[in-house]
Amino acid sequence: MNETLKTLVTRRSVRSYLPEQIKKEELDQILEAGEYAASGMGMQSAIMIVVQDADTIKYLSELNAKVMGVTSDPFYGAPTVVIVLADKNRGTCVEDGSLVMGNLMNAAASLGVGSCWIHRAQEVFSSKEGQDLLKKWGIEGEYIGVGHCILGYAKGDMPEAKPRKENYVYFAK
Repeated sequence: MNETLKTLVTRRSVRSYLPEQIKKEELDQILEAGEYAASGMGMQSAIMIVVQDADTIKYLSELNAKVMGVTSDPFYGAPTVVIVLADKNRGTCVEDGSLVMGNLMNAAASLGVGSCWIHRAQEVFSSKEGQDLLKKWGIEGEYIGVGHCILGYAKGDMPEAKPRKENYVYFAK
């Protein structure tokens, strides 16, 4: 199996992270993979916001937990969060952002960096607090939150894959 296919088959969501920050070179490669995600009509409606400041991550985690109605850390202690937003005015905004998220996670796996897609970005960034963050960061435009891609080095072994379901693929005749 070639390396790309091996990465796609072995990538898993990581929910326990070491506190050390990922290397800049790895982050740059992961972000570049996100930039090259396919998008509807090549319009590149998605943007990525990298957060590595611990206080800001804690605040984002609290906003995310509030949407869930819990007090636990939905970011599992990950030292990097890449927020993926997409232009609401594009018909393929959610799909475009989802492809960016997939590229980020697969690129991370290829470099030995753990990742996980954390939902509720739509709720967080449609809230007043989320809108205030975007304004603080100088992000202008009408964006929908697609996901938070948490990144870091996994604490412990990577999870095993669940067995694949039966009848996953059908061939039309």
